[in-house]
Amino acid sequence: MIFIKKKFLPVILALILVLSSCTGRGTLEEYDADVKVSVADTGRTLTEKSTRKLSTERREHSYGVAKNGMPHQISVDAQKYFSSLGMNAFCYDAVTKEKVLYLTFDCGWENGCTSIILDTLRDKKVPAAFFCTLDHIDAEPELIRRMINEGHIVGNHSANHADFTKISREKMADELRECESRLKTEFGYTPTFFRFPEGAYNENALDLVCSMGYSTAFWSCSYADWDVENTKGGDYAFEKVTSRLHAGAVILLHSVSPDNAEALGRIIDHARENGYEFRALSEFPL
Repeated sequence: MIFIKKKFLPVILALILVLSSCTGRGTLEEYDADVKVSVADTGRTLTEKSTRKLSTERREHSYGVAKNGMPHQISVDAQKYFSSLGMNAFCYDAVTKEKVLYLTFDCGWENGCTSIILDTLRDKKVPAAFFCTLDHIDAEPELIRRMINEGHIVGNHSANHADFTKISREKMADELRECESRLKTEFGYTPTFFRFPEGAYNENALDLVCSMGYSTAFWSCSYADWDVENTKGGDYAFEKVTSRLHAGAVILLHSVSPDNAEALGRIIDHARENGYEFRALSEFPL
């Protein structure tokens, strides 16, 4: 048996604490899905799941092209998968019986189209969600303020449009916190919805986002509208979007597209004429 004099105990205990802090368990190690963390700056108390292993396999969200008013099987399977995880992630509304639609936009930069889109939404009385990066929030404060003042949802799209499958949990949290902090500080607004840049995610990232109090919005209706060097006109946008509508669809459009800005009013009118109702993401049955 080894006897230690009382006067040395404080020194030994301090050494033990220092050594234990170097093991990595007190930090957010890359791809460590089991580590626990509390993130105080968000105003929420967070304890990440540690009861199960979370996959770090990269997934790229795919929705399939809906036809004849029905979601593609890819979207159906994706929604079942999200529901099975219990992490408040969704790509379409498989619960609501009515023909509802949820209109969302991704906003990484401004191309002179957002104010036109907002005018249409105001005139048609349609709610939407705008997922914004930090750069867009900083560059276009008046547009952000208008979105909020006119009752739209402003979603967190990360600070730097990062690939969440390639960064640590700590960096994921930083990406969310930076964007959230700016919205709180500058606009008194707290975002509650998140969208992964380019739809790249894994279970580990979904868990981190959920633990920070967010619901993750994917989509089930979209088209290639982000390339402003390859615009094809409002008629093209109208045909692509309306042909892919289905009950419960979460529609993803990009606010930089002049085609979308031109066609949006007609898309809304066509949807309503065919029995669809536009609802806000805040009404989504999670």
